[in-house]
Amino acid sequence: MTIGIDKIGFATSQYVLKLEELAQARGQKIEKYTTGLMLDALSITPITEDIVTLAASAAQTILTDDDKTTIDMVIVATESGIDQSKAASVYVHQLLGIQPFARSVEMKEACYAGTAGLNYAKLHVEKNPDRKVLVIASDIAKYGIASAGEATQGAGAVAMLVTSNPRIAAFSDDNVAQTRDIYDFWRPNYSTTPFVDGIYSTKQYLDSLKTTWAEYQKRHQANLEDFAAFCFHLPYPKLALKGLKKIMPKDLDESFKNHLTDQFEASIQYSRKVGNIYTGSLYLGLLSLLENSQTLQAGDKIGLFSYGSGAVSEIFSLHLIDGFKEMLRSDRTADLEKRSALSISAYEKLFYEEPDLTEEGNAKFDTYDTGSFALEQIQNHQRIYVRKEHD
Repeated sequence: MTIGIDKIGFATSQYVLKLEELAQARGQKIEKYTTGLMLDALSITPITEDIVTLAASAAQTILTDDDKTTIDMVIVATESGIDQSKAASVYVHQLLGIQPFARSVEMKEACYAGTAGLNYAKLHVEKNPDRKVLVIASDIAKYGIASAGEATQGAGAVAMLVTSNPRIAAFSDDNVAQTRDIYDFWRPNYSTTPFVDGIYSTKQYLDSLKTTWAEYQKRHQANLEDFAAFCFHLPYPKLALKGLKKIMPKDLDESFKNHLTDQFEASIQYSRKVGNIYTGSLYLGLLSLLENSQTLQAGDKIGLFSYGSGAVSEIFSLHLIDGFKEMLRSDRTADLEKRSALSISAYEKLFYEEPDLTEEGNAKFDTYDTGSFALEQIQNHQRIYVRKEHD
């Protein structure tokens, strides 16, 4: 019996900030973003779009009624939690109409938690091969206006259905993880935006990759040539490209080096247009690779490097299943082109908007475009979500 990813869905905001607009407003050359970060645009969320609406919208695109009756567990991985107690997955479970006798939990470890969610899901399906687990990595990356990280914001959710006999990719049971207690990126409860030591975080990302890869090679007698492609956590694609180059041996065949680089380019196509989505960034890269690569075949081994600041990293692999392309889309870029472009003033308005609560804990919001679901209001401090009528 194989266990792995049977379906993958994605959702992002309906609004986009083009980095040429940001560069002009901040007095920067556009190449600082398009070349220095390898980013072109960022998804920006209004107040009515949050990790719950993004997660539910991503999952809604892939789930059938049969899935909803056989899902035993809903896991939402995020570092953009909306409640210190109630898990975002509880809201998602209700919005999607999943059968009631299911476990719903939220997982956190910066950008790594989606990988932990997949591991937990795999263990459950091993014991219950006729059941399914929904794992959703949903986040909104938000930094300060005119801050160093402003150009690496983003928003989105990647939903993955974990089952036995999957139709996209099977887990290879070769995971190697590493933990180190550091402060490269963190957000205390009293801060609405994170604190980042950018240079230190870059070094930690690359060193975690180097050392985890060395341990993976040691445990599994592995070489880079074993992989048809390698996906990386994508805080911004240029950092991941540095990572790819770091694990390439100096004597690597030039044609294979070019092959891996081409596959890397396929894996960052969506992230270039969406930006950083924290827990979902690695899996958006995987989705982009699968939907945009022209050379992947059934049986190919895909390497993945997961990294979450603080820090936990993990390297593991998937094997592609025969017919995997039939479970994917070829027109996703067209969806991204439909987003409404924001002016700088409109972007900053969305950035600063906060709930205006009455003494009773109520708030209503302006109407914005969202995905399949929207945060309609806050009533008695409770978040009220609705499914959009057009769906």
